[in-house]
Amino acid sequence: MKRVGIAVALALAMLFVARWSGSAQQEAPRFTGKSDTMDAKDLGIGRRSFEPGARSWWHSHDKGQLIFVEQGRARVQKKGQPMKELGVGDSDYTAPNVVHWHGAAPNERLVQVAVSFGGAIKWLEQTTDDEYTGKVR
Repeated sequence: MKRVGIAVALALAMLFVARWSGSAQQEAPRFTGKSDTMDAKDLGIGRRSFEPGARSWWHSHDKGQLIFVEQGRARVQKKGQPMKELGVGDSDYTAPNVVHWHGAAPNERLVQVAVSFGGAIKWLEQTTDDEYTGKVR
């Protein structure tokens, strides 16, 4: 879970990349080894608020998605896996084309930060109450 949290921080940092001024030899060292700045042209980032019990429909992302819980509690589930809950500071990565849903816990509002890596979203069927409560996979 901590590695995914670090990935969130790195993805967010990439959105606010500053250009280097001058050569690396003229600047004070800030990194060890080789470090390259990558463009963020295919990254999308958004904040979404869910009221208690609200959730998305089943869907997938062509190039994956990373969700970070900023406030409240989240519920997430990948097709064929058990539903799980996430708290503030937790994150969840869904690989490309993996069908999943996410939303708020039943009694707590959720604010999530979602990072997408480009491509389309494929929307599928509605998440049932039994899926949301973890009664079925």
